[in-house]
Amino acid sequence: MNLVTGKVRFSYVNVFEPRAVNGGEEKYSVTLLIPKSDGDTYQKIVEEINRTLQEAVADTFKGVIPANPNLPIYDGDGLRSGGEPFGPECKGCWVMSAKSNSAPEVVDTNCNPIMSKSEFYSGCYGRASIRFYAYNQNGNKGVGCGLGNVQKLEDGQPLDGRTTAAEDFGTPYQAVAPIQSTIPQYQPVPSYQTPNPQPIAPGYPINPITGQPTMQQQTPMQPTINNIYGVN
Repeated sequence: MNLVTGKVRFSYVNVFEPRAVNGGEEKYSVTLLIPKSDGDTYQKIVEEINRTLQEAVADTFKGVIPANPNLPIYDGDGLRSGGEPFGPECKGCWVMSAKSNSAPEVVDTNCNPIMSKSEFYSGCYGRASIRFYAYNQNGNKGVGCGLGNVQKLEDGQPLDGRTTAAEDFGTPYQAVAPIQSTIPQYQPVPSYQTPNPQPIAPGYPINPITGQPTMQQQTPMQPTINNIYGVN
């Protein structure tokens, strides 16, 4: 019996080509992020899982329901089976992977086929038809989720990190003004000029090394009294 979900977000989309996971068999698959606010879809899933377990007791489980069966639905606010946390896109959601050996139909809101991979991608929103089955293989017992078909309802932010051209280039281009260099311009060093000889001021002695007058004025020789009167 197929169950049709409410609006979910699609992740790990492999609905156009099958893909092998961890070296297993190639399958078509998609992960459903079911918002916890959608209690109706969650309740239908729980009821369908319990019904599948009960119906598999006689044949698949050999008359005994497993004490801790593997179930296909996880709490996105908790941890993965390996112990690592789920990605931020899973917060506030129930997480469930659905797989199929045959290709699902991929349609839009009017049930017209979607052929382009760029139209149906990880991050868009839609609905899925799923079914549950019991398994007992190599000691692993539980319930799996089979994928029927998928329907896209609306676009969403891609989960592969891609951005649109409008997001990248939406801001009008503005030319950047050239940066003014702050490096000082080279100024040639003036060549050495021999100082012009200074006129010798009267009364100043000459420095014998530089040939320039000193700043100390030479005291003129004063005549002595003896000279005035002609006394030797």
